[in-house]
Amino acid sequence: MRLLVAESEPPADREERRASVGRSSGETVRDLLSSLSPGASIDRATPADADGDVPDEATIAGYDAVFLTGSPLHVYDDTPEAAREIAFMRTVFASGTPSFGSCAGLQVAVAAAGGTVRPMGDRREAGFARRIAATQAGRDHPLLAGRAPVWDAAAIHSDEVESLPESATLLAGNAVTAVQAAEIRVGPGVFWGVQYHPELSLTEVAAALRRQASDLVETGLVRAESEIEDQAALIDALAEDPTRRDLAWRLGLDAELIDRAKRTTELRNFLEHLVVPTRAARGRG
Repeated sequence: MRLLVAESEPPADREERRASVGRSSGETVRDLLSSLSPGASIDRATPADADGDVPDEATIAGYDAVFLTGSPLHVYDDTPEAAREIAFMRTVFASGTPSFGSCAGLQVAVAAAGGTVRPMGDRREAGFARRIAATQAGRDHPLLAGRAPVWDAAAIHSDEVESLPESATLLAGNAVTAVQAAEIRVGPGVFWGVQYHPELSLTEVAAALRRQASDLVETGLVRAESEIEDQAALIDALAEDPTRRDLAWRLGLDAELIDRAKRTTELRNFLEHLVVPTRAARGRG
C-alpha cells in the first residue's frame, strides 16, 4: 500500500511543533499509519511550502490514499500558503485517490470544494472536543463505525467550518462546532474528514495546550498560563499511565479517548472501509 501524508503546516510551524514534541504533524501521522498499516510505503509532501515538492495529479493517482494534517494555517486568508494548500487538495480530488484530513485538513478540503471556513472568535475547543454526536447520516457511515453514541476527542482549534459544500454530507457535530465530521465528494474524489484529531496522543495534546497558552489566556478560557500548565501536567500523567482512573475522572475522559485503538477509530475506518476497497477496485489487490 502506498500512502501520501501532506503537511498542512507551513515551515515555521512545523519546526515549532518539532521543538515541542519531536515531530511535525505529518511525522505524527506517518508514524501512526506505520503502525496501523504495517508494511505500507509512506511518503510526505509539503504543499504549503513555496519550494515544496508537490506531486502532480498523475503521481497522486498512484497512491492509495492521501492524508492532510492539522495546522495553524487559516484557509480563509489570502496567503500563498493557503492558496497552495487549496490547489493541492483540488488536485487530490481530481486524481480520484481517497483522502482523509483532520482539523485544518478538513477545512482545506471544505474550501477546495466550495465551502467556507471562519474564525471562532473567542470560542475554543482546547485539548478536547466534548460530547460529539453523529448525525442520522453519520450513524450509518463507515467513518464512525464503532464510535459510542456520544464521544470526546482530542481537539484544539480557533477556526471552524462555516458552511459545507453542496457535495458534502454532515456526519457529526457538537454544541461548540456544528461540523465535527463530514464526507465530501468532488468528481472522482472522496474525502472523509474530522475537525478533531484522532491521530494525537495525550502527550501531544498537552504539548499543544502549552504552545497555545497565551492565546487561551487572551480569549478568557483560563486566567493565567499556569492554569494551562496544571491541566497539561494532568494530561501528561494520564498519558504515562492510562490506567489512572483518578486522572481520567479529573479530566472527564473515558476509553473513547484514552484507549489508543478507540482514539484512532476514524483513521482505521478510513483505511479499512474506503482505502482497501478502492485499492481493490483499482486492481491493486
